[in-house]
Amino acid sequence: MGDLYALDFDGVICDSCGESSLSAVKAAKLRWPRLFDGVDSTIEAWIVDQMHIVRPVVETGYENLLLVRLLLEIRVPSIRKSSVAAGLTIEEILENWSKLKPVIMEEWDEKRDDLVELFGKVRDEWIDNDLSSWIGANRFYPGVSDALKFASSRVYIVTTKQSRFADALLRELAGVTIPSDRIYGLGTGPKVEVLKQLQSKPEHQGLTLHFVEDRLATLKNVIKDPELDGWNLYLVFYCGMWVYFLSWVLLKQETGGTTLIKREKKQQAFPGSTFWTFPTSVRS
Repeated sequence: MGDLYALDFDGVICDSCGESSLSAVKAAKLRWPRLFDGVDSTIEAWIVDQMHIVRPVVETGYENLLLVRLLLEIRVPSIRKSSVAAGLTIEEILENWSKLKPVIMEEWDEKRDDLVELFGKVRDEWIDNDLSSWIGANRFYPGVSDALKFASSRVYIVTTKQSRFADALLRELAGVTIPSDRIYGLGTGPKVEVLKQLQSKPEHQGLTLHFVEDRLATLKNVIKDPELDGWNLYLVFYCGMWVYFLSWVLLKQETGGTTLIKREKKQQAFPGSTFWTFPTSVRS
């Protein structure tokens, strides 16, 4: 009867690492101005470079601010306020971010909602003051724009990005308008719950369901929920750090004795990308 695709945004449709890193540096300077006193362009450039490497751990945009500050504390020992920065490596951030994040938020006395608001405000101001440079700091992956324009399937965006930013990029970079009720952004609930909402809609009964995501942890959460057994799951990555990091994660899972993933390349949906399919058998 047809297909429904629920697509993550950052890392699946859009490479927003450049924009999110620059926005995070801008926001961090506003949040912690004293820490950035004396920080020169060389250190800032190093932080932005490292942000491209640690980007896979980010689930929600505000975490970019935390990563910027943590990287600054790693690079400049004299301003350290956290107990974890000394001797911390990039690899350890990649491996342990879910444990590090609550520690630094408590030690820095930061609240999630405050950081979300600030990050959104900085992006809004950048868009208002210089839309073209904000758009230019993002890019869509090869083939994605055409795939969205000419898709015959029902497409939804399921993202932790604020909906207005995803909508602006879809319009400006891809020339695509997706109705607002098909963009589930920050504040619409966990992705697991969004998928349940989508599959329960009367108009979706009988459709083949596909969820495309770039975070292994998110797909594991879907696998754990028996109500979502009807979804075909895909882990997508592209060239560069995404390939190496995600390949390492999958290899670690397999060599650790728990084979969760069957490799299956699919080129028809988004040319230039590779999907890793989660077979139904792993759900039992």
